[in-house]
Order: sequence, then C-alpha cells, then structure tokens
Amino acid sequence: MSSDKNLGAVTSITSTNHLDVEDHEIDLHAVASNPISIGDVGTSLTSDQKMFILKRLNFDGLISLEDLPIQATFMFEKIENISIPESLEILQELVVVHKDDINIPTADMDLLHDLINEAGSHQDLTVKENLNYSLKEKKLQSSSSESITDLINEDVYDSDYHKVVDWNLQVRLEAALIAYHSPYPEVRAVTDPYDDPSIPVETVRMYIAGIIWTGIGCFINQFFIERQPNIGLSSSVVQVFLYPTGTFLSYILPKWKFKIWKFNIDLNPGPWTHKEQMLATLFFSVTTVGTYVTDNINVQKIEMFYNTGSPAGYQILLILSSNFLGFGLAGILRKFVVYPIHAVWPTILPTIALNKALMQRERKENINGWTISKYKFFFICFGVSFVYYWIPDFLFNALQTFNWMTWIRPNNFNLAAITGTNYGLGLNPIPSFDWNILSGNSPLIFPFYNQICNYIGMIIGFVCIVAVYWTNHYWTAYLPINNNRPFTNTGEPYLVTHILNDKGLLDKEKYEAYGPPFYTAANLVVYGAFFALYPFAIVYECSLQYRSMWNTLKDFAIGVKNYKRSNFESFHDPHSKMMSVYKEVPDWVFLVVLVISLVFGIICIKAYPTDTPVWGLFFSLGINVVFLIPIAAIASRTGFSFGLNVLVELIVGYAIPGNGLALNYIKAFGYNIGGQADNYISDQKMAHYVKIPPRALFRCQMLAVLIQSFISYGVINFTIDSIKDYCQPFNKQKFTCPGTSTFYTASVLWGVIGPKRVFGGLYPVLKYCFLAGFLMAIPCIFIKKYAPRGFTKYFEPTIIIGGVLSYAPYNLSYYTGSLYLSIIFMKFIKERYESWWKKYNYILSCGLSSGLAFSSIIIFFAVDYKTVELNWWGNIVSYGGIEGGSGQQSLLNATAHAPDGYFGPRIGHFP
Repeated sequence: MSSDKNLGAVTSITSTNHLDVEDHEIDLHAVASNPISIGDVGTSLTSDQKMFILKRLNFDGLISLEDLPIQATFMFEKIENISIPESLEILQELVVVHKDDINIPTADMDLLHDLINEAGSHQDLTVKENLNYSLKEKKLQSSSSESITDLINEDVYDSDYHKVVDWNLQVRLEAALIAYHSPYPEVRAVTDPYDDPSIPVETVRMYIAGIIWTGIGCFINQFFIERQPNIGLSSSVVQVFLYPTGTFLSYILPKWKFKIWKFNIDLNPGPWTHKEQMLATLFFSVTTVGTYVTDNINVQKIEMFYNTGSPAGYQILLILSSNFLGFGLAGILRKFVVYPIHAVWPTILPTIALNKALMQRERKENINGWTISKYKFFFICFGVSFVYYWIPDFLFNALQTFNWMTWIRPNNFNLAAITGTNYGLGLNPIPSFDWNILSGNSPLIFPFYNQICNYIGMIIGFVCIVAVYWTNHYWTAYLPINNNRPFTNTGEPYLVTHILNDKGLLDKEKYEAYGPPFYTAANLVVYGAFFALYPFAIVYECSLQYRSMWNTLKDFAIGVKNYKRSNFESFHDPHSKMMSVYKEVPDWVFLVVLVISLVFGIICIKAYPTDTPVWGLFFSLGINVVFLIPIAAIASRTGFSFGLNVLVELIVGYAIPGNGLALNYIKAFGYNIGGQADNYISDQKMAHYVKIPPRALFRCQMLAVLIQSFISYGVINFTIDSIKDYCQPFNKQKFTCPGTSTFYTASVLWGVIGPKRVFGGLYPVLKYCFLAGFLMAIPCIFIKKYAPRGFTKYFEPTIIIGGVLSYAPYNLSYYTGSLYLSIIFMKFIKERYESWWKKYNYILSCGLSSGLAFSSIIIFFAVDYKTVELNWWGNIVSYGGIEGGSGQQSLLNATAHAPDGYFGPRIGHFP
C-alpha cells in the first residue's frame, strides 16, 4: 500500500491547464524525498498502458519500479489528467506550426498525423489487444528485484510506440510530451518538464566558484586560441571542476544569514544545487569564444604583420567596447532565438546533460545490457581520454596526423596536395585516431543532417579547389594549394609593411614596386563561397521563415510600446511558461549597455591613431541589426553559424580604400557584435532550459565579460612576448595563428589593396559570387517548399555552402572522422537504441572532450613548452617531405615557369 507521504507527493503535482504556470511547477524536495512506485501514479491507467508510457519516455530500462524517476512521476500525472479535446488541439497546432521543422523526427511527425487522422477509430481497442502481449498486474507491483528488463527478456514487451496501438492513450501521451516537455528528443534527453523556483541559484558560493573558474578558463582559452589544433576548456569541461568546488564550498562556508540593504543573503543555503552549478557554468561560458580583437592586437604588434604597435589604453578600450556591444543586440534577439520553441541550439545540449549527470539523482537502469550510471560513465570516459591522449599528442604523433598515404612517397607533390593533412586537401579515408581531430565538427552534438550537408559542401569545395589549382586559374598553381596567407608574385610570403607609409596607409609607389598580394586556390574558393553565402542565407531564410519572423517583429513592436508587458506573453511552450515566473531584464538595460559600449569605442577611435571614422562603428552596429536575426535563427535550429566579417570588410574596403588598419577596427566590431551576441544568446537559451532567473544570468554575464576582458588583455601580450616564433608557419609548439593569419590576409586584400583593385583586376570573378548566391536561393526555396517531403526535410543548402568555408587552412582530414562518428551515434544508435543514446551520448562527448582538454594542457606545459622531443619514426613520419614544409610546395615554380620569373599582371600594370 502507498504511504500518505507518497500520495501527498503525487498530489502536489497539480494538473489544471497546461497554459497555467502552476501546472508546470513541482515541490522537488517533497517528490524526491519520498520514493514513488508505479502503483502510486496514473491510477486510472492500466498496467499495459503504464509500461507503454515508460518505454515512450525511455525509462523501459528501469531496474526497479518501486522508485520512479521524477520525470516519469510528473508525466504520468499529466498524461492521466489531460483531456482528449485538449490533446487533439495541441497536436493539431503542432503539425501546422512545425510542419517544416527539421529537428522533429519524421517518425514522430507521422505518428502525430496518424493520431489526428484516426481520431475515434481506435478508442475501443486496448494496448493489450493491439500488441498481443500479456503483463500480469502482480509483476507490475512486484518487489525491487523485478525489473522491466526481466519482462523484456520474456518477450512480453516488444511494442513500437510509433504505431497507433492505443489511440486514447497515445493522443494524450504525445500531447503531454509537447505541452509539458518538448517535441524534440534531444531536448527531452537533457531537460526536465518541471521547475521548482525555490531552489537556490544566485548565491555567494556560486559567485566564488564562478569567478575562480572564469579566471582559469579565460587564461587557458585565450592562451591556446592561436594554436592549431586549438586546445580549450569548454563549458562541459569546467563543470567537472565546478562540481567539487561548489560541494567543497557548501561544506566549509558558515551557515550565516544577513541582510544588505533590501537583499537577504544566505551564505550557505544547504547542499550545492544543480541551478547553482548551471549558473556558475554560464558565468564561465562567456569566456569560451575568446576575445575576437586578439587578431587586431596581434597584427598590429607582431613584426611579420603590420608591426605598428598597440598602446595599452587602446587595447583595453578596444576589448571592453567590442566585448560588451554584443549585449545590446542580445536583448533584441531574445524573442527571435531564445523564447521560440524551434530554437533548439544543439551546441548547448551536452553541457546541460553533464549538469544532470553530476547533480541529479539517477535511478538504476539496464539499457541494452548497460547498467552503469551517467556519473560513472562520464568519469570513465574522462579517464580513458586523459590517458589515451598522451599517445597521439606526444608518444606517437602519427596517430594524430595520420597522413599515411603521403608516407609512401613523401616528396610526391600531387599526392601530398590531394591527401596531405598539414598542407594538402586531406582526402584521406582514415585521417586520425585523435579525438581532438575526430571531434572537429562536433559529431555527437550536431544533428546528423548537419554533418551530411556540411561534408557535401566540403566535397564540392574540394572539387572546385582542384579545378582551380590544376588549371592554374588566377596563377594559383604557383602557390601552395591550401593556405590562408597572402603571397607575392614570386611565391614568397607577402609582407604588407613593404607597401605602407609611416601612417600605416597604402603607399602607391611602394605598391608599384612590390606588387599586389595573391591568394591560394583554397582561399579564393572560400572567399567565393562566403560572398555567395550572405545573399543566399538572407533570401533563403527570410523566404522560409518570414511568417515567424514577421510575427515576432510585430510582437517586439508591441513590447516597445508597452514596456511593462512580459516578453513571454506570446510564447506558450512549457519552458517559456516556467520561465515567466521570474523577473525579466528590461530591454532598456540592454540599450544602456549598448550606448556605453559605443562611447568606449568612440573614445578609442578619437584618443588613438586608428585612422578610422566614427561612422564605421555605427555601420558595424547597423549591419548586425539587419543580418543578425536570420543568421542567429539558422544557428539556433541547426548549430551552423557564420560571421559578418567578410561582408563588413568588403563594404569598408570600398568606403575607406588603402586603409587596412581601419578595416581591421571596423571589422572587429562588425564580427564581434554578432559573435558575442550569439554566445550570450546561446547561454540565455541554456538558462531557459534549466530555469535560471534572467536577472541572475545577466549579472553573471556582465561580471564575467569584465573579468574576461582584463585577463585576455594580459594573456594576449604575454603570448606575443613570451612564445618563440609566435605565429610563424613552422612554430614547434603549433602556435601558427590560423585565425590571425586569415584576419591579416583579409585586411591586406580588402583593406590595403581594396575591393576595387581586387574585383577590377586581380580576381574579377569574385564579384559575381554575390549574384550566384542570390540566384541559387530561388530554386532551393522551390525545392524546399514543393519537392517531395521525404527528399526535402533534411535538405539544408545553407549548411552545404557553409561546408565550402572549411578549407584554408583546415581540410577534409578534420571532418571525415566526424562524419563517421555522426553516422554511428547520431544516425544508427539514435534510431536503433534511443534509450542508450538519450542516456549516454552527450555524456560520452563531454567525457572524451574533458579528458582531452586537461591532458593536452598538462602535456603542453610539461613537455611541449619545454620543447621535450621524442625523435623516433612514429613522431617524425607525418612531417616528412612536403608535409613537413620542405621541398616542392607548389605545382609550378615562379622562377622556373613564369614569364620573366614572376606571375600575375606585368610590372607597371598592377591593378
């Protein structure tokens, strides 16, 4: 018999209407502290129906039915109490609003259509009659030794919940999942369908833990940002250390309570909570994207680039203004890409999954023979990854850069150009055994269609680069095939200081003597793809999402007129309903941050010799206002994102010709506003899923950015001054600065030389890429709208074009392994073993990445930084011959094959 406490805990889960906020709240302590058996819940449901529900919720692996997970308890009550008319209304609304939603599985959508179309025809049939299995009531009420797995082994539990087998039950079950949880399996796998607003969140100990790890993480991420491949601490990794830090603080801090002004401070409000853990993680998360203006400071201070110097005051103002500007637009973007239910943000899901694994109690399950808890599984993966990474990164480098085909003939240029990892295009079916490279495109995070579309784009890019290079189109055969740096007309690295005057502006006489810069085949194809992507993405996205965008714009305008109106008023999904109980951050607060940031930017322009007009700053802001909504919408649905840097540099290059430094300054704001806004927005979505109060998040983000700005300033200057051969192509510690090199290359081409010379003389074909992108959008829109649904659902041409951008200096080697892993985990396992995937997939990704991150940091400071080398075949073979930077680096040699010993336009006729 159920105890009174158990019944009281169950009845505390109210069920009135899914649009009422109270219907989504729960007394977490009451429910968690009293074990609730399957017999205590859903009393009007039959045994067969309860078992069917457990499988649909992916709890069919439970070892015991005497202590249900809170999610299962909550959903049982909602399914039991939701009415048929309300359920049908919910289903009908979803299939209309989400008919083109790429993230809802096809099988789930087909089931909803069947339930709607067959309303009434299955009402008299039961699960037992339709499934033809038997489940005795005594087994359902059995002791903890009896498990669902035992029943499965007796072949009595083989139902397929994607078939209509009990219409009355399934229409309520599917509606309850939508009304109280989420239509997306990925979101249901990591979030809870309820909230308890009484749980401590913004505490003193949270700030202590957050500040400590934000400082550590910012140092490490900024230090390694210019290393290839990059090493960094992600939010998932830092959670591993936030957990013991928070737990330790909950033990040592005194249990004092006091009042400061109107705020009641509880120094130690009990055990460390999952909301404190998540808010501390979000505190740190701001640092994960680094400081984009690192590139500005590098190209101004380093001798091989502009070498103009960079005063301390200039750096601080530049960092502060660019980092905080993104906040202003983040306030606007909330209604477009945070509150809407279709804004999934796949990249944040592993962090939430790890939070649950570390912080929330887990019931014992047997899933396909796996009984290990998520907590233990994470630390096993962490330990294995930590130990294993010493092999490819230090002991046996060939496993990391497994360019095995070039070992056959290291000095064969064609072989290295096609298959090489270091300087080629990376066409290699087995490119690496290193998770740092295999996870290059987040194979256990991004949806499967994202991986496929991205790889298709890379194959298209590969073909285009090969065609351009081996036809010597635009003199590319005289240069390396896959490089992101500029070259002279003799194939030497291009030094922009040779064509600048003492003010850092273009000197035409020096330019005529030195010549224009030339770009590799891969770099030209990447630029062409970028130019096509902007008009394509805007036209394509706005055409397909115009209704939701227009409705959101109207709602935003109403909110401006009625500033007291809640931002959540127009959103009725369960997560928005739960968040509506917390105080919001007013829009005017974001506006104030925006204005202050602009003032810092203007002071920076006026107080230092930037040679930049003030209007450039407002131009950067304006172009983000226009383009950021559709770009952020793409990222929120697919995980694919791209910046406005290329578009900004093109327009500024026309407006301010011959001034690379001004272009760098304006471009930094043009890109960083959007990049930081995306980061803040994705963090807000994470807080949205975990029910972190918006004002607490805002305060943490503001403080975190301030900390990050000053630490970044110190680390940037430390790395430039302390690391030998910093940013040199053959840096032994792999600090080759791929980001800064691309930044520098762009500033030379579009800033110093200018788009007029580029489009008019050097590379005129590039200007037609804008038109090509616009024209390509038209047939793609028609295909998406009118072609057979089975063909078009996972057709994402924006990601395909984005795949072309993955070259120079990266290549197929960094993405082929990701494709393999995505096929295994995001396609095969997710479809065949959904319960296993739901429980372990994101934890596996976090564990491997966490172990690698800490292992790589220890390896770097223990051996790499001290240049400890193991010179044996396994560490040398991947860098022999052409792949090691020696011997023939281009198909043609300018001195031997070009007229007069140089290629390109003739001297005296430079564009």
